[in-house]
Amino acid sequence: MGVSVLHPFWVLFLLCNPFVLLVSGLSSEGNVLLSFKSSIREDPEGSLSNWNASDPDPCSWNGITCKDGGVVSLSIPKKRLAGFLPSALGSLPSLRHVNLRNNRIFGRIPAGLFAAGGLQSLVLYGNSLYGSLPPEIGNLSYLQILDLSQNYLNGSIPESLIQCKRLKTLVLSHNNLTNSLPIGFGSSLVALEILDLSYNRFSGSIPSDIGNLSSLQGTVDLSHNLFSGLIPPSLGKLPEKVYIDLTYNNLSGPIPQNGALENRGPTAFIGNPGLCGPPLKNPCSSEVPSSNPFLPANFSPSGLVANNKTSGSGNSKGLSKNAVVAIVVSDVVGIGLIALVFFYCYWKATSFREKEESGNSKKGLKCRNDCICFRKDESETLSDNVEQCDLVPLDRHVSFDLDELLKASAFVLGKSGIGIVYKVVLEDGLTLAVRRLGEGGLQRFKEFQTEVEAIGKVRHPNIVTLRAYYWSVDEKLLVYDYIPNGSLSAAIHGKAGMMAFAPPLWDVRLKIMKGIAKGLAFLHEFSPKKYVHGDLKPNNVLLGLNMEPYISDFGLGRLANIAGGSPFLQSDRMSAEKTQTQQSDVSVSPFVSKGSCYQAPEALKTLKPSQKWDVYSYGVIMLEMISGRSPAVLLETLEMNLVRWVQFCIEEKKPLSDLLDPFLARELDREDEIIAALKIALTCVQANPERRPSMRNVMETLDRLTS
Repeated sequence: MGVSVLHPFWVLFLLCNPFVLLVSGLSSEGNVLLSFKSSIREDPEGSLSNWNASDPDPCSWNGITCKDGGVVSLSIPKKRLAGFLPSALGSLPSLRHVNLRNNRIFGRIPAGLFAAGGLQSLVLYGNSLYGSLPPEIGNLSYLQILDLSQNYLNGSIPESLIQCKRLKTLVLSHNNLTNSLPIGFGSSLVALEILDLSYNRFSGSIPSDIGNLSSLQGTVDLSHNLFSGLIPPSLGKLPEKVYIDLTYNNLSGPIPQNGALENRGPTAFIGNPGLCGPPLKNPCSSEVPSSNPFLPANFSPSGLVANNKTSGSGNSKGLSKNAVVAIVVSDVVGIGLIALVFFYCYWKATSFREKEESGNSKKGLKCRNDCICFRKDESETLSDNVEQCDLVPLDRHVSFDLDELLKASAFVLGKSGIGIVYKVVLEDGLTLAVRRLGEGGLQRFKEFQTEVEAIGKVRHPNIVTLRAYYWSVDEKLLVYDYIPNGSLSAAIHGKAGMMAFAPPLWDVRLKIMKGIAKGLAFLHEFSPKKYVHGDLKPNNVLLGLNMEPYISDFGLGRLANIAGGSPFLQSDRMSAEKTQTQQSDVSVSPFVSKGSCYQAPEALKTLKPSQKWDVYSYGVIMLEMISGRSPAVLLETLEMNLVRWVQFCIEEKKPLSDLLDPFLARELDREDEIIAALKIALTCVQANPERRPSMRNVMETLDRLTS
């Protein structure tokens, strides 16, 4: 019998780990797992504390799952493990699942890991892995889930990846991967259901066979890369329910109008200056319209001249004298008939108005300022200079009218340059929030009506619902659902004069972050007009009974501008019986509040808000919820805004406890989630708007943080 010789690696391993030499009963798989333990330099939560060499097998160890005596799963997520991945893990013959997400694993992904040919899921996102993805990954013919996002990987996707034909989830976002996607990407990975390649440096053209990925669901995210060339028409072959995000690449040419690409809003294509055609405003060169919109694009003046020369009797000297006289006479007769019709209609309208006013005076009915009462379906035929004598409902469940609203108890919630907000309690107990935009101003009713009814169509669990409105010279009222738990600002910092104050725990803060992200993503991509809020801040986020967040005041700046309300008013139609602490700071127009601590740096250069403004504002709100510090107060005391202060703490390598809200100090067991949220916030507040993620991307990333 020959003498077996130990591999030098194992000799070194045994010498460096003498406690293993004491074990004779531990299985070979247990020894492999101990090599993983020895590669971990920090285990602050003691996740591997019961990995004992004295055990006969590892099946009772934390994070280990066995089947038929073999190790099938290694799952230790979010435990702040710091170390590297040993190649020896690939020698576990039954290994099916590896989940080490949101730890501090660093170094390269070892090629030896892919010797575990039965591996079905490899989830390593949220670590510090670097280097390229080994080509040996093609050995994993059973692989279904590969999530390596939020690391520092670079290089190309190996061509061997297309051998993983069972792959359902491929998430490689937020890395530094480069070059083109492998040839055959779309033809081979037909089982893919989730694809996210965003925030890398992929280049080249989008594969023309990508339309073969017919099983895709949710968002196909190719945004924030360097993809160039034309958008392949095959993308339209994807299921129509799939949202395709191509923002911020170098794509050019016309946008195909077929299938999943048809009727998409411009938000899916922004950041590609070379793209043209619908839904973007810049037409392609072949789509330049005629200078006269009533003439066809191929209209030829020379053709008209030729037709004129060949038509008629051939007389080139022009019209005869008799023809000119006939034309003049017919014009005079026509003008006379039009005048008769006009005077007849005027006489009928005057008679009708006198009769109506006479009838109304007998009945004692009168609308002040000669306002015109009308139903919603009649308003489209009226001019802008009109008034309404009743409330216009935007929801079929609205059962109250203007008289009930004006007779109800009203409590002032807040005041600002735009107007006053009231809490109104009707006789039947229904509670509403009513915003008064003010008196006077331009009478642009139709414009106001169009805008307010579009806002009224927005329905989302994280957006305050507009239920009704009223317009007249003296009053412009907006009626909303009342949200009972005040503003997010008050929840984080308390209210003036508050004796007892208990800021929300991390679970609640994370819930609020997710809700705001969902509401903003809806406004940006799914609402009827794809809104930009433009003035998002904690005072504009209200909290419901269960601390669920509601975004308020979107579209308000536009409505206030149309209404032209006076900022400071002395008279109140709705008498205030009691002044309460402000529930929501009535936001000023985004075109006025350029100095806000929550607005993006580019707001100083342009008056037109963008979705990236909202992303920046959201990032500041996240930092405020994590740090517990008010941006305005911080700016007054340190002359440093919140974003710069957080960046300073990170640059100076200050401990996390210095950055956190002191009320979260007892929740350091959630440090992994807090750090992940902090990373998302810092991505949102990047100075370059093109490097900020979309709110859809933020929403989906936050959803992966489980509280």
